[in-house]
Amino acid sequence: MTILEQAAQITAEDRQRFYGHPADNHGNTAALWSAYVRRKFGVDLELSARDVCMMMVLLKVSRDANKPQPDNLVDICGYARNAEMVQEREEAQRAT
Repeated sequence: MTILEQAAQITAEDRQRFYGHPADNHGNTAALWSAYVRRKFGVDLELSARDVCMMMVLLKVSRDANKPQPDNLVDICGYARNAEMVQEREEAQRAT
């Protein structure tokens, strides 16, 4: 199974079943991170679910720079797919 196939399976089945749609899950994380930044640094920074996806990609890139692992590549693809799913939901909501 390729890393893209693994990421597709994880995002479509496993993770979504456990955590719900990425727009909801990463949206919650975005709100928490925004509140943390506001409290800690006094900066009003409104992060989005897509921002969280992209920062998680950066986390996986950082980990891979330290020690390359196949799961880092799978996770990078998965977070990219999550960002796409967030965008698809936003576009669908704007269309209605």
